[in-house]
Amino acid sequence: MAHDHNHHGHHHHGHGSQGNIKIAFLLNLFFTLMEIVGGLWTNSMAILSDALHDLGDSVSLGISWYLEKYAQRGPDQKYSFGYARFSLLGALLNSVILLGGSLVILVRAVPRIINPEPLNAQGMLLFAILGIVINGAAVLKLRKGVSLNERVVLWHLMEDVLGWVVILAASIVLNFVDIPILDPILSVLITLYILYHVLVNLREILSIFLQKVPKDFSIPEIEQELAAVSAVQSVHHTHIWSLEGQKHFLSTHVVLADEIAREEIISIKKDIRNLVQAKGIEHVTMEIEFANEDCQGECCY
Repeated sequence: MAHDHNHHGHHHHGHGSQGNIKIAFLLNLFFTLMEIVGGLWTNSMAILSDALHDLGDSVSLGISWYLEKYAQRGPDQKYSFGYARFSLLGALLNSVILLGGSLVILVRAVPRIINPEPLNAQGMLLFAILGIVINGAAVLKLRKGVSLNERVVLWHLMEDVLGWVVILAASIVLNFVDIPILDPILSVLITLYILYHVLVNLREILSIFLQKVPKDFSIPEIEQELAAVSAVQSVHHTHIWSLEGQKHFLSTHVVLADEIAREEIISIKKDIRNLVQAKGIEHVTMEIEFANEDCQGECCY
């Protein structure tokens, strides 16, 4: 029953993250449209280019929302592990869009450091305050998110809030002193900061896709603990992987004495299952072998 309980726990969490991403998506889309209007009204290139960046955000938030929803579906004939990886796919697409967006901003901001352009400081000030309030609300909504998808979305929104804080600071200064170079310099610094976090997330996403052993686990250590279970002679051919960063799976071959009783086998399997599940691995597959059995060529590693 423990397994079943786990499953339901994940289900509730999934609905929460889906709702969070939906709210962030709607807020972002609404604000993007406002920004386009505001950019044209203040004739501010900075705000218009941020609107372009926000439009990219809205698209990737929409993808995330859709995929997070899709990821809630249970296993079926086509996807026997369920659809949880679709949420990871959302995180990957999002990271790629963020990378692209950051590079576009760098390409745009660097020439402005060399040739600063005049800015409408009052319009910038007004929009910066709006931007901080609206994006800040979305960040607070997503801050408790645990899925990788939510974390990537959170970085999107954090990037926006930081961008607006910078535009706010710059516009306050620009209302008093005319140093337009301030805007692109701050923009470059923030973009580099965001890029660093995107790359860290991307590395984690790719390691899950490539079925790397999750970082809290060590196969030699787990094999040692399993081999210490009474009546187990040895353990080999152990694999641990993660579905989407939260659900972990383990498969292993367990060698027992030839003349072992059926009841004892059942009890050993139960002990191993409990030991592995206590570590947070929710799905265990064991192959029981006997000491003099030839392990079909699979056991050399």
